[in-house]
Formats: sequence, structure tokens, C-alpha cells
Amino acid sequence: MAETTYDSSRLVAVFGGSGFLGRHIVTALARNGWRVRVAVRRPDLAAFLKPIGGVGQIQAVQSNLRYPASIAAALEGVSMVVNAAGIRSENGAQTYRAVHVDGAGAVARAAAAAGVGAYVHISGIGAYPKSRSPYIASKGLGEIATRDGFPAEAIFRPSVVFGPEDDFFNRFAALARILPVLPLLGGGETRLQPVYAGDVARAAASALAGPVRPGAVYELGGPQIMTLREAASLVLRSIERRRLLIGLPPRLSRWIAAASEFASKATFGLYPQLLAMTRVEVDLLASDNVVSADSEAEGRVLRGLGVEPQAAEAIIGAYLVRFRKTGRYEVQRSS
Repeated sequence: MAETTYDSSRLVAVFGGSGFLGRHIVTALARNGWRVRVAVRRPDLAAFLKPIGGVGQIQAVQSNLRYPASIAAALEGVSMVVNAAGIRSENGAQTYRAVHVDGAGAVARAAAAAGVGAYVHISGIGAYPKSRSPYIASKGLGEIATRDGFPAEAIFRPSVVFGPEDDFFNRFAALARILPVLPLLGGGETRLQPVYAGDVARAAASALAGPVRPGAVYELGGPQIMTLREAASLVLRSIERRRLLIGLPPRLSRWIAAASEFASKATFGLYPQLLAMTRVEVDLLASDNVVSADSEAEGRVLRGLGVEPQAAEAIIGAYLVRFRKTGRYEVQRSS
């Protein structure tokens, strides 16, 4: 295998680079010849990223969004920044406010002070600062804080992101392996536009290369719009299993999610995570999660960044095959 080559003078910092989406962004940047600094709270847990690039191309450094000095240190010598830091649930000092709002603003201000040339902030479709959901509101407030700190930033709002390590298609498949019925939060009719993590990552790499519109908001979705019920059906076809799909009304979904959260805390984390539901999940399914007509018309989508979106159906089979009754061997036997 040929050794990966890169330009050591092109240094980009990726905050949250060890997360599900962050690792795909790091991979895309490394393949595009960037030297990547992965800014995370636990650098030891990001060591798995180093083999992706050439010798010395990917470096993990300690940076906590609650401590401005650590952010400034992570930005020394950096010319571009991607902020993909985010949490799905709060834990101690890691609150939505601390990470999504104050943390996002701190990174943006530090990037401006460091003279960074381009900045990409990862948010999400549906982000709204006045939402009743603390999670969704924090995403919206984070966009405002980012824009105030670095006015020329580009904001990416992906729909549901999928990929080999996702918690969306994988979870449906895992539940189908142990349950005769799959519950669909929010009734199952919410429309989604699943987008491949690799496509979002390539869009971020493309944005840093130049074609992005400074200060623009890009909504990123895949080529297919589907309901939650249709997404679950797609998973069942991929893993060759039949299960009954039951839509849970929004109010019942929220009650079950609240009970699940309580059970998880009461058992000190011993409650099965696969069966756990959260109110954040219910909130995210309260409205459609698709690219707006305005974004499509104005080219503020993947194709506007030179990325052709890939369909979930063409990708998920490769990583969900392990959930079939006899796993990969079933494919070999029938071939």
C-alpha cells in the first residue's frame, strides 16, 4: 500500500473528531491531503484515527469546550476549522448549553481571533432556538452563537445521518433480532431524508476547499425521502426479517421515553441501552426532517458542494448483513 501523502502546511482542526460523524470528516480531510488536528476531551480515545492517514498526518489533542485556553491551544497554526462537537444526552457538566451553545460560541470566537480562513459548523435540520425541546433549542442557539463569533462561517444542517456506526438503522436491525414487534416513535409517519455520513464529510472537505458560500446555511439530505415506518421496513428487507411495525402516538411515545430515562438512571446505567428511549428522540420526530424547498432551489444542498448524495438502500446492506439470521454466511450460501 502506498503511503498517504499530505501537505503539512494545510492544517485543519476538527472539534468532536472522534464522534460518529467527526471520524468520517477526519477521514475525508485526510484523504484530501490535509493535516488534521482532532480536538477532543479524551485524546487517548481518538488514537484509532491515526492509521487513517500517513505518519504524523492526524494528531489528537486535548481540548474541552468549557475551557477557552484549551480551545486556543488547539487552534495554534490552524487555517481551517470544523466544529462537529455535540452530545445527544446530558451528563454532568456536559450539558446542551455548555456544548452546543457556549462551547460553539467559544470555538467560533477563538477561530476568529486565530485568523482562521474558513469555518464549518455542524448543526441539524430543524434547529430552532425557541423550540420547547432543550436539545433542539440548543442547536438553534448554537448556530446564533457561532454566527456571532465567526460571521463568515458555513452552517451544515444534516438530516438523520447514517453509516456503519450509526444509531439509527443499526438500532432497528438490532431490535428486530430480539423483538417480534418494532415500536415507531411519534406514530412512524414523520418524514426523514437520511444522509450518508461519508457524504456529509465530503461536503465539509469541499467547503473548506472553497465553493461554500460564507455565512450560508446548507441543508444536507440524501436522495430519498422516507417515513420512519418506511425506514424500518427498509431495514427489515436488508436483514431479511419480518416484524410487525407499531406506531406509537406522540404523547404515548413521550411517556414511554420519560419512563425509559427514569429506569436508566434508577438502575445506574444497567437498563439495556438497546431498549432505552429518550425524549430527545421523540422531539426530533415531532416534525419532518427533510431539506427545505428554498435550500434545494438555491443550491444550498450536497450537490451545491459537488457531492452526489448516496441512497441508504445502496449502502446499509453492507453493514447490516450481520443482523441476518446466519449473518454473512447466508450471503455466501446463496451465491
